[in-house]
Amino acid sequence: MFQPGQTLNSKSRTPEMDEGRFHRAKLGFILMSTDPSAEGDFRDMVPEGVAVYVTRLKTDDYTTNETLARHIDHMADAAARLQPDARPDVISYHCTSGSIVIGEERVMKEIHNGAPWAQPMCLAQGVLDALRELDAKKLVVGTPYLDEINTAEAEFLVARGFDVLDIQGLNIANGLDMGRVTPAYWKKFAIEIDQPGADAIFLSCGGVRALEAVSEIEQVTGKPVITSNQAQMWACLRRAGIMDELEGFGQIFKHPGRVLQPTI
Repeated sequence: MFQPGQTLNSKSRTPEMDEGRFHRAKLGFILMSTDPSAEGDFRDMVPEGVAVYVTRLKTDDYTTNETLARHIDHMADAAARLQPDARPDVISYHCTSGSIVIGEERVMKEIHNGAPWAQPMCLAQGVLDALRELDAKKLVVGTPYLDEINTAEAEFLVARGFDVLDIQGLNIANGLDMGRVTPAYWKKFAIEIDQPGADAIFLSCGGVRALEAVSEIEQVTGKPVITSNQAQMWACLRRAGIMDELEGFGQIFKHPGRVLQPTI
């Protein structure tokens, strides 16, 4: 029995060790402070043996081009805080619209500055990877955004070689409200905006609950559906060498990642 004032002296032991719980890969994500949905989606999708580390940027709860542009100011610092001792294989900035407003290359350069041991990524790059993997050229796009952001997103997609047949937003500016839109509504919205000539349906924004509706939308429309969180997780897993074909999260997870865009 321990007595006050006693000096402890543990016996010498040799603990049994293995490669750890997350022995397959480690992924890091930089989220907006206002994002209500991403961490739940990550938990649903992440395969066994793969770590998900998360940090958050202080962000305004009013999503405009101006507020999104400020995210870059603390990007390198956020990347540096993501389990530096564990050295994640991939670190991704988790904001579709922010990636578009700031630019993928600038985002990934700042992540590399903060965490040079990791492959830098951003959510918009994951979406591009997924759409190209599916060989989708003609898109319909649904978002929760204000139209100033929808316009920037349409310009972004066209500049990268896609035909945007239609893009429709819900004109929501508040992050919490974006996360309150139900999966059932995302299904209804996706079916409403679909067009016969579209190769794929893209539901944009990391803060919405569109992932939960992906399988049902694909069954109804017969087309692949890409959501921001799904595309980012798929692209990050493939970059980390994880080739699991996850069930229930869309056709993209049947694909190995043949033409992933090189990053820094």
